[in-house]
Amino acid sequence: MPAIPVPSEPLGDGLVALRPTAERDIPEILIAYQDDPHMHERLGQPRAPSGADLGRAAEQATAELAAGLRLALTIVQAGLDTCLGQVAIGQLDWENLRGELVVWLAPGVRGRGYAPAAIRLAAGWAFGHCGIDRLALLVEPDNAAMLRAAAKAGAHREGVLRSYRATRRARTDMALVSLVPSDLD
Repeated sequence: MPAIPVPSEPLGDGLVALRPTAERDIPEILIAYQDDPHMHERLGQPRAPSGADLGRAAEQATAELAAGLRLALTIVQAGLDTCLGQVAIGQLDWENLRGELVVWLAPGVRGRGYAPAAIRLAAGWAFGHCGIDRLALLVEPDNAAMLRAAAKAGAHREGVLRSYRATRRARTDMALVSLVPSDLD
């Protein structure tokens, strides 16, 4: 597996910028999970992360990059540095040149166009600098806001994976949304 390159400069489009996630983002991440008590479920996590969980993840980030496993980027408003959310490129299958995007935004900044911009920037990076040819997003079918954001970014809804994810409550369907390089043209 090839190592994942890290952007030498924040990726930006004038609205948002993406920079590597850092320990300084932990307070805003914890607040976002507190403000949206169901966010962890939508992201397929068994529980909201603790500060210690996020600290361990920050410590493991360099090893994950070197192993070609995952790149986590923090979403910030252009010109500022406060964490508004994250986009991660992971579940990389280097043989088939595909991966998965996971995106979340803090509840207070949703609906401002940050998610589509972040998806386009992260996908463009993965396609252009990592050699990935396909990215998928798995979204709960009732998460209309994220499905709209993905569509605004150029993604195409491919269908629903029935009973795809197990949660503490039940099994959950997931809508499959994908991006390929030509979707960003």
